[in-house]
Amino acid sequence: MTTNVMIVGVGGQGSLLASKLLGQVLLDKGVQVKVSEVHGMSQRGGSVVTYVRFGDEVNSPIIDKGQADYIISFEKLEAARYMENLKLGGTVIVSDQQIDPMPVVTGAASYPENLAQKMKDAGANVDCFDALSLALKAGSAKSANIVLMGRFSTYCKDISKEEWLAALERCVKPQFLEMNKKAFDLGRETAN
Repeated sequence: MTTNVMIVGVGGQGSLLASKLLGQVLLDKGVQVKVSEVHGMSQRGGSVVTYVRFGDEVNSPIIDKGQADYIISFEKLEAARYMENLKLGGTVIVSDQQIDPMPVVTGAASYPENLAQKMKDAGANVDCFDALSLALKAGSAKSANIVLMGRFSTYCKDISKEEWLAALERCVKPQFLEMNKKAFDLGRETAN
């Protein structure tokens, strides 16, 4: 059995570190894992998508439409953008943060309303929470990615908190480790 996870966000939010952390914890457990990154216009605030597939036998890193078990999103509109990739009954773990894309900034469009409810209405299990506030509580807005991974860790029953923290130590520079551990704990502890 293969588990398919998409990590989506806007350039600069840390989705690549989040995918690296997930890949590391899986490698440490001896699970076969494949990671594929699609950067897009990440340097200019564009979409960034990472596919993480893991299980007994993983042949391809790409997740087809309707195959994602989880979408972990740093922003609501990015989560909605990739809903067609989520399998029926899949889970969206999303920060309720709103980052206006260029058409909204210029006034050519408006930011869609009630996105979390729309995703629920489309059949997704939606875990929408204020990851940014928890990141600020941990010490930096930049740790929202690790807050989200802390929340996602509660869905991974076969991976202990200690295993996640050991992988975090391997992925994060020492000067940022304590802040990121706190961010991970906040995301994990505030889960429903």
